[in-house]
Amino acid sequence: MTPEKVNFDAYAANYDEALESALSVTGEDKNYFARRRAVITARVLAGLGCAPARMLDFGCGTGSATPFLFEHLPLAELVGTDPSLASLEVAAAQWNEFAARFVPIEKVPGLPGFDLAYCNGVFHHIAPAERAASVALVRDALGPGGRFAFWENNPWNPGTRWVMSRCEFDRDAVPIPPPAAARLLCDSGLEVERTSFHFYFPAALRSLRPIEAALGWVPLGGQYLILARRR
Repeated sequence: MTPEKVNFDAYAANYDEALESALSVTGEDKNYFARRRAVITARVLAGLGCAPARMLDFGCGTGSATPFLFEHLPLAELVGTDPSLASLEVAAAQWNEFAARFVPIEKVPGLPGFDLAYCNGVFHHIAPAERAASVALVRDALGPGGRFAFWENNPWNPGTRWVMSRCEFDRDAVPIPPPAAARLLCDSGLEVERTSFHFYFPAALRSLRPIEAALGWVPLGGQYLILARRR
Protein backbone atom coordinates (compact mmCIF):
# COMPACT_ATOMS: atom_id res chain seq x y z
CA MET A 1 0.00 0.00 0.00
CA THR A 2 2.88 2.35 0.62
CA PRO A 3 5.75 1.35 -1.65
CA GLU A 4 8.86 3.44 -1.19
CA LYS A 5 11.55 4.36 -3.67
CA VAL A 6 14.20 3.54 -1.09
CA ASN A 7 14.63 0.13 0.50
CA PHE A 8 14.91 1.22 4.12
CA ASP A 9 15.71 -2.32 5.23
CA ALA A 10 19.19 -1.57 3.89
CA TYR A 11 19.45 1.47 6.20
CA ALA A 12 17.97 -0.07 9.35
CA ALA A 13 21.38 -0.56 10.95
CA ASN A 14 22.92 2.79 9.96
CA TYR A 15 19.93 5.09 9.46
CA ASP A 16 20.95 7.39 12.29
CA GLU A 17 24.48 7.80 10.96
CA ALA A 18 23.29 8.68 7.45
CA LEU A 19 20.79 11.20 8.81
CA GLU A 20 23.30 12.78 11.18
CA SER A 21 25.75 13.22 8.32
CA ALA A 22 23.16 15.09 6.25
CA LEU A 23 22.00 17.26 9.16
CA SER A 24 25.50 18.20 10.26
CA VAL A 25 25.40 21.34 8.07
CA THR A 26 22.63 22.71 10.33
CA GLY A 27 24.82 22.47 13.42
CA GLU A 28 22.21 20.28 15.14
CA ASP A 29 21.68 16.56 15.46
CA LYS A 30 18.57 14.53 14.69
CA ASN A 31 17.48 14.56 18.34
CA TYR A 32 17.20 18.35 18.32
CA PHE A 33 14.71 18.22 15.46
CA ALA A 34 12.82 15.20 16.84
CA ARG A 35 12.44 16.86 20.23
CA ARG A 36 11.32 20.17 18.73
CA ARG A 37 8.72 18.46 16.55
CA ALA A 38 7.31 16.71 19.61
CA VAL A 39 7.26 19.99 21.59
CA ILE A 40 5.56 21.88 18.76
CA THR A 41 3.01 19.12 18.14
CA ALA A 42 2.16 19.01 21.85
CA ARG A 43 1.79 22.79 22.01
CA VAL A 44 -0.52 22.92 18.99
CA LEU A 45 -2.69 20.08 20.30
CA ALA A 46 -2.89 21.61 23.78
CA GLY A 47 -4.11 24.83 22.21
CA LEU A 48 -7.02 22.85 20.77
CA GLY A 49 -7.75 21.10 24.06
CA CYS A 50 -6.55 17.79 22.65
CA ALA A 51 -4.76 15.33 24.96
CA PRO A 52 -4.12 12.18 22.89
CA ALA A 53 -3.71 8.90 24.74
CA ARG A 54 -3.34 6.51 21.78
CA MET A 55 -1.05 7.43 18.92
CA LEU A 56 -0.04 5.95 15.57
CA ASP A 57 3.47 6.83 14.37
CA PHE A 58 3.09 6.28 10.63
CA GLY A 59 6.41 5.60 8.93
CA CYS A 60 8.18 5.36 12.27
CA GLY A 61 11.40 3.91 10.87
CA THR A 62 13.62 2.83 13.76
CA GLY A 63 11.33 4.64 16.21
CA SER A 64 13.77 7.44 17.03
CA ALA A 65 10.93 9.88 17.80
CA THR A 66 9.47 7.55 20.45
CA PRO A 67 11.12 8.93 23.62
CA PHE A 68 10.35 12.53 22.68
CA LEU A 69 6.71 11.79 21.87
CA PHE A 70 6.25 10.10 25.25
CA GLU A 71 8.06 12.95 26.99
CA HIS A 72 5.89 15.73 25.59
CA LEU A 73 2.51 14.11 24.88
CA PRO A 74 0.20 12.42 27.44
CA LEU A 75 0.42 9.06 25.68
CA ALA A 76 -0.71 5.80 27.19
CA GLU A 77 0.19 3.83 24.08
CA LEU A 78 2.12 4.34 20.86
CA VAL A 79 1.97 2.06 17.85
CA GLY A 80 4.67 2.54 15.25
CA THR A 81 4.36 1.18 11.73
CA ASP A 82 6.65 1.13 8.72
CA PRO A 83 7.14 -0.79 5.46
CA SER A 84 10.65 -1.72 6.60
CA LEU A 85 10.46 -4.82 8.77
CA ALA A 86 14.15 -4.52 9.60
CA SER A 87 13.55 -1.00 10.94
CA LEU A 88 10.64 -2.23 13.06
CA GLU A 89 12.88 -4.89 14.59
CA VAL A 90 15.43 -2.23 15.54
CA ALA A 91 12.66 -0.05 17.03
CA ALA A 92 11.17 -2.88 19.09
CA ALA A 93 14.57 -3.76 20.55
CA GLN A 94 15.61 -0.18 21.25
CA TRP A 95 12.45 1.28 22.80
CA ASN A 96 11.08 -1.61 24.84
CA GLU A 97 10.99 0.46 28.04
CA PHE A 98 8.10 2.51 26.63
CA ALA A 99 4.45 1.56 26.19
CA ALA A 100 5.14 1.21 22.48
CA ARG A 101 4.83 -1.58 19.96
CA PHE A 102 5.89 -1.69 16.34
CA VAL A 103 3.83 -3.49 13.72
CA PRO A 104 3.82 -3.96 9.93
CA ILE A 105 1.55 -1.63 8.00
CA GLU A 106 -0.71 -4.53 7.02
CA LYS A 107 -1.81 -4.83 10.66
CA VAL A 108 -2.91 -1.20 11.05
CA PRO A 109 -6.49 -1.65 9.72
CA GLY A 110 -7.20 -4.16 12.48
CA LEU A 111 -6.24 -1.81 15.30
CA PRO A 112 -8.76 0.30 17.28
CA GLY A 113 -9.16 4.00 16.50
CA PHE A 114 -6.31 6.32 17.45
CA ASP A 115 -6.60 9.79 18.98
CA LEU A 116 -3.59 11.00 17.03
CA ALA A 117 -1.58 9.92 14.00
CA TYR A 118 1.85 11.40 13.41
CA CYS A 119 4.34 11.25 10.59
CA ASN A 120 7.54 13.04 9.77
CA GLY A 121 9.24 13.16 6.39
CA VAL A 122 7.37 10.08 5.21
CA PHE A 123 5.27 11.12 2.25
CA HIS A 124 8.11 12.39 0.10
CA HIS A 125 9.26 8.75 -0.03
CA ILE A 126 5.85 7.44 -1.09
CA ALA A 127 5.17 7.27 -4.82
CA PRO A 128 2.79 10.14 -5.72
CA ALA A 129 0.22 7.72 -7.11
CA GLU A 130 0.14 5.89 -3.76
CA ARG A 131 -0.11 8.89 -1.45
CA ALA A 132 -3.91 9.10 -1.40
CA ALA A 133 -4.15 5.44 -0.36
CA SER A 134 -1.63 6.08 2.42
CA VAL A 135 -3.61 9.04 3.76
CA ALA A 136 -6.78 6.93 3.59
CA LEU A 137 -5.05 4.27 5.69
CA VAL A 138 -4.17 6.86 8.31
CA ARG A 139 -7.66 8.42 8.20
CA ASP A 140 -9.32 5.07 8.75
CA ALA A 141 -7.01 4.36 11.69
CA LEU A 142 -8.24 7.48 13.50
CA GLY A 143 -11.21 7.46 15.79
CA PRO A 144 -13.97 10.07 15.30
CA GLY A 145 -12.42 13.51 15.70
CA GLY A 146 -8.93 12.02 15.73
CA ARG A 147 -6.13 14.21 14.41
CA PHE A 148 -3.25 13.72 11.99
CA ALA A 149 -0.03 15.68 12.64
CA PHE A 150 1.55 15.71 9.19
CA TRP A 151 5.17 16.89 9.19
CA GLU A 152 7.06 17.27 5.93
CA ASN A 153 10.22 18.82 4.55
CA ASN A 154 9.52 22.19 2.96
CA PRO A 155 10.70 22.26 -0.68
CA TRP A 156 10.36 26.07 -0.65
CA ASN A 157 13.33 26.25 1.71
CA PRO A 158 16.67 26.02 -0.17
CA GLY A 159 18.43 24.79 2.96
CA THR A 160 16.04 21.85 3.18
CA ARG A 161 16.70 20.93 -0.42
CA TRP A 162 20.43 21.07 0.25
CA VAL A 163 20.19 18.83 3.31
CA MET A 164 18.05 16.34 1.35
CA SER A 165 20.61 16.29 -1.46
CA ARG A 166 23.26 15.30 1.11
CA CYS A 167 21.18 12.44 2.52
CA GLU A 168 21.63 9.01 0.91
CA PHE A 169 17.96 8.08 1.19
CA ASP A 170 16.49 11.51 0.37
CA ARG A 171 18.28 12.34 -2.88
CA ASP A 172 15.62 10.81 -5.13
CA ALA A 173 12.63 11.71 -2.95
CA VAL A 174 9.78 13.76 -4.40
CA PRO A 175 9.06 16.68 -2.02
CA ILE A 176 5.48 17.84 -1.44
CA PRO A 177 4.77 21.59 -1.43
CA PRO A 178 2.49 22.63 1.45
CA PRO A 179 -0.59 23.42 -0.72
CA ALA A 180 -0.35 20.02 -2.42
CA ALA A 181 -0.11 18.31 0.98
CA ALA A 182 -3.17 20.19 2.23
CA ARG A 183 -5.13 19.16 -0.88
CA LEU A 184 -4.03 15.56 -0.40
CA LEU A 185 -5.38 15.53 3.15
CA CYS A 186 -8.63 17.31 2.25
CA ASP A 187 -9.28 15.06 -0.75
CA SER A 188 -9.03 12.08 1.59
CA GLY A 189 -11.78 13.43 3.80
CA LEU A 190 -9.73 15.14 6.48
CA GLU A 191 -10.35 18.71 7.62
CA VAL A 192 -7.22 20.85 7.72
CA GLU A 193 -7.23 22.87 10.95
CA ARG A 194 -3.95 24.73 10.60
CA THR A 195 -0.66 24.87 8.73
CA SER A 196 2.51 26.25 10.29
CA PHE A 197 6.19 26.48 9.35
CA HIS A 198 9.16 25.72 11.60
CA PHE A 199 12.96 25.49 11.77
CA TYR A 200 14.06 28.78 10.26
CA PHE A 201 17.48 29.22 11.83
CA PRO A 202 20.52 26.89 11.99
CA ALA A 203 22.59 26.57 15.14
CA ALA A 204 24.83 29.46 14.06
CA LEU A 205 21.77 31.74 14.32
CA ARG A 206 20.21 30.12 17.40
CA SER A 207 19.92 33.53 19.10
CA LEU A 208 17.09 34.27 16.65
CA ARG A 209 15.10 31.15 17.47
CA PRO A 210 12.87 32.84 20.07
CA ILE A 211 11.11 34.63 17.20
CA GLU A 212 10.38 31.44 15.26
CA ALA A 213 6.92 31.05 16.78
CA ALA A 214 5.96 34.45 15.41
CA LEU A 215 7.22 33.45 11.97
CA GLY A 216 5.06 30.35 11.72
CA TRP A 217 2.96 31.83 8.93
CA VAL A 218 5.99 32.62 6.74
CA PRO A 219 6.31 29.66 4.33
CA LEU A 220 10.09 29.43 4.45
CA GLY A 221 10.74 27.24 7.48
CA GLY A 222 12.72 24.07 6.90
CA GLN A 223 9.69 21.94 7.71
CA TYR A 224 5.95 22.46 7.91
CA LEU A 225 3.22 20.95 10.06
CA ILE A 226 -0.32 20.43 8.84
CA LEU A 227 -2.78 19.45 11.53
CA ALA A 228 -5.87 17.75 10.12
CA ARG A 229 -8.93 16.25 11.80
CA ARG A 230 -11.12 13.32 10.90
CA ARG A 231 -14.63 14.62 10.43
